[in-house]
Amino acid sequence: MKAVRAKKKLGQHFLKDLSIAAKIAETLRFDTYEKVLEIGPGMGVLTQYLPFKKGNVNLIEIDRDSITYLKNKYPLNHQNIIEGDFLKYDLSAIFNNTPFAIIGNFPYNISTQIVFKTLEHRDQIPFFSGMFQKEVAERICEPPGSKKYGILSVLAQLFYTATYEFTVPPHVFSPPPKVDSGVLTLKRKENYSLSCDEKLLVKIVKMSFQQRRKTIRNSLKTLQLPNNITEDSIFDLRPEKLSGDDFIALTQKIGDGEISVR
Repeated sequence: MKAVRAKKKLGQHFLKDLSIAAKIAETLRFDTYEKVLEIGPGMGVLTQYLPFKKGNVNLIEIDRDSITYLKNKYPLNHQNIIEGDFLKYDLSAIFNNTPFAIIGNFPYNISTQIVFKTLEHRDQIPFFSGMFQKEVAERICEPPGSKKYGILSVLAQLFYTATYEFTVPPHVFSPPPKVDSGVLTLKRKENYSLSCDEKLLVKIVKMSFQQRRKTIRNSLKTLQLPNNITEDSIFDLRPEKLSGDDFIALTQKIGDGEISVR
């Protein structure tokens, strides 16, 4: 069977090392879910290590050449191989309300968007395992207090326990990327509900890190918060010093002041 040629416009870097593919697949535990969605399977190097014989694996792939290859190679029902863009696809059309895990070797150019969509569907996605550019994977898993800690770190860790699993060198891909890759897992927390306004929280986190060298007080100046709120010592800190719980407390404080955030 003719191999699929990697397309630069899709950010494709096909994994060649079978041992790494098996190692990624081994992160799946099937403790709170039975179904799996692999994003961007390419030629199925990772797919072959998933329990597709049980019929609980779905693949979503935007590349038609890869779709044709997968249909010829794997004994999946063709309805389990979906041609489409994960970022735009209605996931309820695949799983209804059934919980499922996400796994994949993600294109660098859309990897953070995949995480944001996962967070939007967190009620249905208890587990996530994926390969990213190493710097991005480290950033998602980074604890408060470092330069790598940022918007995605805060938002992902509010709902999931993020673990950096291992580093993958460039030479195991075709074509090889210019940087190392990293595999991470996200395991949803038992209590992942927020005790504050979620839209307000996301806005505050994003505004805070857009000017990360400034204090929270200066970063949120455009909200025109009253002095009785901004006199709190939390406003003296830079955003990388605040944990997810700190941002929740900050959001509650601002929300209690009935601040209008558009």
